[in-house]
Amino acid sequence: MPSIDVSRSRFRLTDEHLVVLSELAADRPVDEEFATARKEVEDSGLVTADGRLAQALLPLVRTFLAPGVVISLEAGSRQGTLHHGMLIGDEHVVAHEAWPGEAEQEYSLVEPRTLVWKLASMVNLRQGPAARETALTAVETTVAGVEGALAALQTVAGPGRTAEDERSAVRQALAAGGTLGEPALSLLAELVTELRCSWRMTAAWQAERGRQDGVEGRGFAVWDCGPLGYWLRELPQEPLPAEEITPASPFRLVRTDARSVWNLITDLLPDAEEVRAARATAGR
Repeated sequence: MPSIDVSRSRFRLTDEHLVVLSELAADRPVDEEFATARKEVEDSGLVTADGRLAQALLPLVRTFLAPGVVISLEAGSRQGTLHHGMLIGDEHVVAHEAWPGEAEQEYSLVEPRTLVWKLASMVNLRQGPAARETALTAVETTVAGVEGALAALQTVAGPGRTAEDERSAVRQALAAGGTLGEPALSLLAELVTELRCSWRMTAAWQAERGRQDGVEGRGFAVWDCGPLGYWLRELPQEPLPAEEITPASPFRLVRTDARSVWNLITDLLPDAEEVRAARATAGR
């Protein structure tokens, strides 16, 4: 069920609830397929029986309907893939965060001056103890090689399996790919085994290209490998449409640190000139 925390301007909503709220806010009829979701938002007090939204919802819904910048965060771990993000409007910033196994996401209003901190929190960015030294600071293989290593990890993961079991399975998969020699093979096997989470963050906004409206964007991807620290995925480079990636595409990881990741998050956002251009495009 949808719910609200008025003390912190937080809401728990599914995609279906958000569709209903958006249609009502735009004074459009709600399709019958969303009848259950509409009843749920009414029962929770977020919407009145005659279709009026609760006052606390208005900043969220208005920002959702007309965001200036959309930030998407896809985070993958052994629990699966979660989709988080942020919507930046003229007056408000809305963050949304998923939870493993739950259909609802938490939507919250964010103070604009703290949005970089919020994005860093979404990826659990930590300036912790120095990461363990590695023989190399970069490693390169193919997309197929990495996917094979991750698949091998899944086959041995579970109760009773040790880190050495996992590392051995990953090494075998990488060796079978035939693209890596030592010490790169051992390093990548360790990175895959220690992988806590891999995530990709992208920002997109309206812009003008020549005389036509278009979309500008930036993005980057990181592996959080626990005791081995953070590794920037330089290849495939973000943002890149999935259809342009093939099994033979090069895959390259370069060692980085929390400070550098923080700077990448900051640089992801459009600057003042880009924002003005986006608003001018949207206003035409």
